[in-house]
Amino acid sequence: MTQSTHFPAATLEAVPYPADGLLSDDLRLNRDSAGNLSLESPDCPKSKAFFESTYADASPTIDGQVTTLEAAIKKATELFRDAKHPLLSGLATDVYGMRAVMNLAESTGSTIDHMNSKSSMKNILVMQNSGWYVTTLSEVKNRVDLLLVVGTDIVSYFPRFFERMIWNKEAMFTENTAERDIVYLGGRNLNTAAGVSPTGKQPDVLPCDLDKVPEVLAALRAIVAGKPLKADNIAGVSRESLEKLAERLKAAKYSVVAWTGSALDFPHAELAIQNIVGIVQELNKTTRSAGLPLSGNDGDVTAYNVSTWISGYPFRNSYRRGYPDYDPYHYDTARLLAEGETDVLVWINSFNPERLPPQSNGPTIVIGHPGMQFKQAPDVFIPIAIPGLEANGAQFRSDSSVTLPLRKLRDTSLPTLADVLSSIESALKAA
Repeated sequence: MTQSTHFPAATLEAVPYPADGLLSDDLRLNRDSAGNLSLESPDCPKSKAFFESTYADASPTIDGQVTTLEAAIKKATELFRDAKHPLLSGLATDVYGMRAVMNLAESTGSTIDHMNSKSSMKNILVMQNSGWYVTTLSEVKNRVDLLLVVGTDIVSYFPRFFERMIWNKEAMFTENTAERDIVYLGGRNLNTAAGVSPTGKQPDVLPCDLDKVPEVLAALRAIVAGKPLKADNIAGVSRESLEKLAERLKAAKYSVVAWTGSALDFPHAELAIQNIVGIVQELNKTTRSAGLPLSGNDGDVTAYNVSTWISGYPFRNSYRRGYPDYDPYHYDTARLLAEGETDVLVWINSFNPERLPPQSNGPTIVIGHPGMQFKQAPDVFIPIAIPGLEANGAQFRSDSSVTLPLRKLRDTSLPTLADVLSSIESALKAA
């Protein structure tokens, strides 16, 4: 298990924020002699809350009663041993933790699914069905001259996106980033303040109801492709506005169309994403354009990358048959629990103590953040060290092109997720 280590007071440079898909690694923290952390710069409320929150080393519990780590692992092992279909869900962890998840899933015939899979699967299904042309955050930072944001303001999910990727002071292939054009398409009451350039240049906003975004995207795709469009108004957006946008996209040297799966919260949102992919594909016949699917919060990009390189499939993958079995419908956590198809739920959550396990009719094991507070105590709770805060690790960035190391910054006596899962796996093999 993880051993306690004394960390002296220090100023910590280039620290990444592991729970955010951007993995912003420019944070500067101060650590006092007691091990408490404070964010010095830059100003980021999410990072400040993450690093400055302090938690007494929580204790494992069984049915809400404090117990030892050894007893909690023994009880969790017993629940696994009796289960015919364990479900490993949540999966908010880093690379090291996810590797341990995959090992345990294979050993126990478990199904795996991420807490954010509802939004992530929209992107995955499109990528699997038709492929896509997407870019990296580094390319956006250095090349973009027109950013089209679809159905979101981005900053609601990634507060520092514009600061880091759009209004950056230096870029390799752009002389003045303040001259970049920003267009918001779809959604209502978006926070577009971040889209205002440092020189005061205002973004263009083409609002419509969120569930009408697919119609507007289909119309824009037709216009970009040179197809005739007879309608004068599409879901409240004028044809003239879409025609002007199409011309701007065609004239741009490097346009990027960005979206988040979480924001596109309506039935069959993957069809809207396919239209984005189609727009990008058409634009690349005469200029350069790329998509930017933004995700990665709670380690979801890490989870599906690790799962894919080990099993060949992303989450919603099962080892029940003794080999990887991928089914994006049947292995959905909500469906499995609603229909009683799993007999033990293991909820893994390293980063956000507010992401509690869903209601389950069977036993629930929670392995996660020491600050988690439950309305109903799980059968077993094992608090663990937080990657990038209390444990070393590694995390994939939103664009899957970069994996950054995570450092242990403060002391804890809690085990890592890999420690706990390896102990359960060893106990099952020894039985």
